[in-house]
This record gives sequence, C-alpha cells and structure tokens, in this order.
Amino acid sequence: MDFALGAKALAAGYRLKVFDTIGSTNAEALALARAGDPGRLWIVSPHQSAGRGRRGSEWSTPAGNLAASLLLIVDGGPSVAATLGFAAGLALDEALRRIAPELSIAIALDGIDGNRGRGDRLRLKWPNDVLLDGGKLAGILLEAEPLADGRLAVVIGIGVNVVSAPTNLPYPATALATLGIPADAAGVFHALSDAWAGIERLWDGGRGFPKVRELWLGRAAGVGEEVVVKVGGEVIRGAFDTIDGEGRLVIREPQGQVRVVSAGEVHFGAMAAARA
Repeated sequence: MDFALGAKALAAGYRLKVFDTIGSTNAEALALARAGDPGRLWIVSPHQSAGRGRRGSEWSTPAGNLAASLLLIVDGGPSVAATLGFAAGLALDEALRRIAPELSIAIALDGIDGNRGRGDRLRLKWPNDVLLDGGKLAGILLEAEPLADGRLAVVIGIGVNVVSAPTNLPYPATALATLGIPADAAGVFHALSDAWAGIERLWDGGRGFPKVRELWLGRAAGVGEEVVVKVGGEVIRGAFDTIDGEGRLVIREPQGQVRVVSAGEVHFGAMAAARA
C-alpha cells in the first residue's frame, strides 16, 4: 500500500516512516524519541499486531485498517500535551469528511445554529473516540515520556477501522467498508496528514486550545445528554455539560452539583441508561 504525506504536511516539515506490518506504531515512535528523533514524524502501517488502547486494553488493527502514530516533541507539560487528543480528533473528523462528504448530512433545523443543527453521522466522543452512525470507527491514544532536555515526547496514536471492525467489544464498533464508504488506509492517512497540519497550526503549542475546544464541542457526541462515567470504583451519573479549558469532562449531576472528570469509562444516551 502506497502511503504518502499530503502536500500541506510536506510543506509543514513532517516526515513519514512506513511499515508493511508492525507490532505497535506507538511503541516504535517512543523508541525513536528515546533515540533522539526530533519529532514531526508519522509512523504508519496497514497492519498492527500488538496495538494498545486506553487503560491498557488491546487495539486490533487487522490488515487493511489504519494504524498511525505521530511523534511530536513539545515544550509544554502533560496538561498541555493532553489537549493534543482533541486536536487529533478534529483532524481525523476533517479528513474523513474530506474523503467521504456523505458523512455530513445537513438537516437545516429552524432555530438551531451551527454544528448543533447538523444531522452528522460522524461525531467525536470524549475523550478521544470517533463515532460513525453511533459505532466506534476510530480511537486515539496519547502517550508521553519526558526527555533529558526537559521537553516532552508525545505520541498521538490513531487507529481507524477502514475495512473491518472488532466484534468482541462491550460497545458497538463499525468500519468504513461496512457502511459502503469506499476508502483505503492510504487515502485516509493522506487526508489525515494534511488535516493535522492545519489543526496543529490552530492548536499552536496549546495556546489555541480555546478555539480547538470550541470546534470540538461543535462536533461532539452527547452534549446535554445523560452520561454515566466509571472512575475506578465510583460511578458518576448526570448530564454531559461541556469540557473545560483542560479538556476534562464536566458533568452536571441531577441535584445540580458539577463534577469534573479527567479520565474514565464513558457511556452516553441509551448506553448510559442501560448501565445506570
């Protein structure tokens, strides 16, 4: 499969390393960071045998799907680096809409403004999933390690179900091919690399996160809906109010109390009701 960077990514100085198959693109990126790689490097493969997801789970990437990791060396601390996940979600959202315009269906509801008035099939789920028709299409995993010079090596791992989706999950998952969307991993990556180059400029070392946050909320799943979040042994129930300036989930509990969650297992809408 012929992976290539888009013109905007090339102009922005990104590099590319391609593997026919790999254990983990994230692990490879971190190994390169430890060896002194300067970053702005994409590592991609259509097959990953030892991928990993959030909270130590596995992320399967069978042949034909996309496994991509971007290595960045950043000056900010972990809280700044964490906002990169939202920038990556926006970039992937933009790339998928570019290669499959039918994913956006404008329904022009009277009295509803902006993205909230769109009947989009594609939505972003906090903190770092991409949903298509309610099923998980893609996941984003951030990993970081401090470097000797005080900077942070950050790896943004992105897995996209292009030709197939896993079936042994506790939630619905889907793939582009399953829904009749003609695309391949190379095409998705090409669009993603260009979309990321633009979103990174907006993010601007974390200084542009307020705008990234605004755009992300406009494409988010579940805003205003019932949500259940499992944080360790605690279960928090309420309504998904917003995300704050650090990207944390803000939940308004039935009694009106506001809770802020940094990480947890999240279920919206009907799934939340089922797990309540």
